[in-house]
Amino acid sequence: MTTVEISSGQLIAGYGLLLFPIVIFLWHSVPLLSSTFTSVLRMTVQLLFIGFYLEYLFLWNNIWLNAAWIAVMVLVADASIVKGCGLRLRLYWFPLALALSVGVLIPLFFLVLMIIRPAPLFDARYVVPIAGMILGNCLRADIVGIHGFYNALRKNEKVYFHSLSCGARLREAIHPFLREALNAALAPTIATMATMGVVSLPGMMTGVILGGADPVTAIKYQIAIMLAIFSGTAITVTVGIYLTLPISFTAFGILKHEIFAANNR
Repeated sequence: MTTVEISSGQLIAGYGLLLFPIVIFLWHSVPLLSSTFTSVLRMTVQLLFIGFYLEYLFLWNNIWLNAAWIAVMVLVADASIVKGCGLRLRLYWFPLALALSVGVLIPLFFLVLMIIRPAPLFDARYVVPIAGMILGNCLRADIVGIHGFYNALRKNEKVYFHSLSCGARLREAIHPFLREALNAALAPTIATMATMGVVSLPGMMTGVILGGADPVTAIKYQIAIMLAIFSGTAITVTVGIYLTLPISFTAFGILKHEIFAANNR
């Protein structure tokens, strides 16, 4: 089975689909027109660049080059997470980058070493796309979970202080907020897994099928990827919150309000 090639002209025609949201935005005066054009332009330029780059990355297939590219992806995602959480980049870039690395590498190594086992073992065609899928989901989960955790603490300081006054230690006092943060961060992935195959065909599975693989093989890959994504998001949100606690609280357990970015105070 061969993949149908999309010509440049056909791809350009695909941008015609933007007419529908544009008309909706104009009709209802939704202020998303400028950000839509900017996002579509960035998406196009970035994906074209990545497409050309990945051709050479797959051709060279060097383990150190693969590792360097994954490190770049982690750092870019890390900056997006800190900004999305409304926290100060200078304080949080390192602990959240470390949490991201742990959340991505554990399921990635498990998949590559225990399940897929490609030859060569760290083949760029497997390692880089899988790392990207796990990382993208970790990014979204971190923004939802960590942002929700610190905002909930800030808005419910009286409840938090009451727990401390009753003799709770820091980790005991934050536990209800951590529980809610994990629930908010992981609930979308759980809902996606529950409806996968019935409500929607995932992008990874569709891509494997379009690439010429049989549906059963695509399903096996999709199940493995979803398990890795779910594990990675749970790890990175939990580790991210725990690693940022020493930065975010005083020795007396008081939340430092200076940790928040200027536009989130």
